[in-house]
Amino acid sequence: MAISIFPSKTLIYAPSLQPPHHLRRNPRRISCSTTPPSAVEERPRFRWSEIGPNATEDQKRAISQLSAKMTKRCKAVVKQIVCFDSENGDLRWLLAEWVRIMKPRRADWLVVIKDLARMDHPLLMEVMEFALVEDSFEANVRDYTKIIDRYAKLNRIQDAENALRSMNKQGLACDQVTFTVLIQMYSKAGNFGRAEEIFEDLKLLGLPLDKRVYGSMIMAYIRVGMVERGEVLLREMEEQEIYAGSEVYKALLRAYSNVGESSGAQRVFDAIQCAGIAPDARICALLMNAYAAAGQNDNVRCVLENLRNAGIKPNDKCLAIMLAAYEKENKLNMALNLLMDLEKDGVIIGQEASGILAGWFRKLGVVEEVELVLREYATKDAFS
Repeated sequence: MAISIFPSKTLIYAPSLQPPHHLRRNPRRISCSTTPPSAVEERPRFRWSEIGPNATEDQKRAISQLSAKMTKRCKAVVKQIVCFDSENGDLRWLLAEWVRIMKPRRADWLVVIKDLARMDHPLLMEVMEFALVEDSFEANVRDYTKIIDRYAKLNRIQDAENALRSMNKQGLACDQVTFTVLIQMYSKAGNFGRAEEIFEDLKLLGLPLDKRVYGSMIMAYIRVGMVERGEVLLREMEEQEIYAGSEVYKALLRAYSNVGESSGAQRVFDAIQCAGIAPDARICALLMNAYAAAGQNDNVRCVLENLRNAGIKPNDKCLAIMLAAYEKENKLNMALNLLMDLEKDGVIIGQEASGILAGWFRKLGVVEEVELVLREYATKDAFS
């Protein structure tokens, strides 16, 4: 049984999801049309245009790239869509004529939609909208979920909600994947309350929670600054031996790092390794930054040493953080020794680390002197 996750209100289909009334093969599936039937009936039947010399070079190129295995039924409508001019008609009429003449099956619709997606064609969404309410497409939950996800990525929240209402009207209940898409959509749109509500609905329904659902909710918590709540969910996952994707761990670590919460950053760093994810230089840089922001420079140095001992080449961010820590402690000799050690290992400092070093030298007024020292070190290394 479908369960609505929206406030009780009249369910109205988005006009974009409705073909003209007399073109619907089963009017019982669609709620009232926004266009009076009499007005629709007066419109002339769509006439298929010939694809010829009037096609642009881009259109000809797109047509030439159609798969040779595509059926004539599918190729006919794809060509028409590629060359379609909205000023000369309504795309819904074109699709309706295709349905009437060619009598496509679900497999044909899927081929057409897949090919338009491959082209990233601007009319893809309109074709998907029409297909959802067409009997021959035999729309299921996954089809609705896909269009909701596409709307969400385009930040068309109202259209996504309309599609969801349309799905519920057809008696199709949300599944785990749909709930995950909705959580992601509301989270990215800044509607944390709705994302949390959907997550709780999912748990009440007793549907299994996988890494995608948990990951989406953890990211929602991170976006509103509730990092601890996100970490609680991470622990809940681990107790069930479910491990989040590396991007979720990195997002949590970054959130703690940005506010200098070193203990939280260390916990997440440990969890990353327990999840079987090998730390790289970027992950180590986040942990170093957390310790640096907390003023724990000894721990910054410890992380860098462990990184190098593990055979990981430090990136420019790691070096910049370490040099900045040395600058705060006025440990120029240690900074220079580090640079020499790195040079022996073939590590060259980048723009950010160089900028910190140059600024430090300018404050000390020893730019020329340091250049001489560095040249001497380089000469010694060359003959050692």
